[in-house]
Amino acid sequence: MAEVLPSSSANEPNEAAIKEEDDSPSGSKKIKLTTDHPTPVEGCKTENLEYRLGGILCCAVCLDLPKTAIYQCTNGHLMCAGCFSHLLADARLRDETATCPNCRIEISKISATRNLAVEKAVSELPSECQFCGKDYPRNLISRHEQSLCNERITICRYSRIGCPWRGPFHEHAEHEKVCQFPCTTGAQILEVLDVIDKKNQEEKCLYDSIFDLLSYEHIVLNDLQLKPYRTDEFIHKLYYESLRFSAFNYQWVVKTRINDFQRDPALSCQREMSYQLSLKSKISVPMNIHYMVLKGPSSDIKLKARIYKFEFTELENEAPYVKLPLLNTAECNRLLAARTISFSDENFSILSTTEFQVKKFLFRNLNNT
Repeated sequence: MAEVLPSSSANEPNEAAIKEEDDSPSGSKKIKLTTDHPTPVEGCKTENLEYRLGGILCCAVCLDLPKTAIYQCTNGHLMCAGCFSHLLADARLRDETATCPNCRIEISKISATRNLAVEKAVSELPSECQFCGKDYPRNLISRHEQSLCNERITICRYSRIGCPWRGPFHEHAEHEKVCQFPCTTGAQILEVLDVIDKKNQEEKCLYDSIFDLLSYEHIVLNDLQLKPYRTDEFIHKLYYESLRFSAFNYQWVVKTRINDFQRDPALSCQREMSYQLSLKSKISVPMNIHYMVLKGPSSDIKLKARIYKFEFTELENEAPYVKLPLLNTAECNRLLAARTISFSDENFSILSTTEFQVKKFLFRNLNNT
């Protein structure tokens, strides 16, 4: 009879291969159970489920797990919100059709959809803290790094008077015991405070100017829609232009362009947008105009208001290009990803502040008081 050698498991062979031998003098066959797979090398880590899911659910463009919204093409390939906007912006700059980097199918804001199930799954995957190296769920890692981790980088409480120390949170108390800046002279402290006061004063002047201008009687708020066009140059650069709109009984146009001093903005990952206010009507006397873009209550575009001033004359009817005060390149890509740039949420405000109107405003204020 055939003799069976015992395997490592008495109940099941665990994917063993059967090998026959005729070495028995009686001619009986001896069967051995041998494993096809080599023995695991000691010290090697087996891939766990979280690691495998991280490779499956990563963005098809940046190959990283998304931190914000997740979009997918009609074939199901995933893209994070930043890369999705970047693809659409690149296609807009090159005057091409945006395609999925995996399957090359056409993508757009209409055809692409958000994958909420993947977003929830990614938020539960572990992420490594950049300070202590421990794993936490991705939806909790930000709070841990900002306020809970003992290895997080912090600054000295005396940084306002010039202390440059930066280090782990658990060394914070020891540093403050030996910090020399509490013993600095009043003159040295005043030098640091002067720099802080100067920066705060600039911010205060900006907001005071905005509130002051908004108190004028002659203010026009416009909801503009800028449509894309191409230049007639060898490289057809993209620019946007609004239809004519009326303010102070004159006709105006707003024009925008991307990366002023770059021949082909599609070759750069750093992008900014600038705009120009043009007067399309003829005037006989100079007119001082303040203008700015104001963020609306329902807009999610991040920008900081900036006031610009220009004196329009009969010969000078175009203001110089000024930067649209977007926070970063990602916000610029979000604007470029749209078919048209709409200022329905970011109101475009034009304020006429000629000398006559300023005197009239002051005179009315004096009467009221």
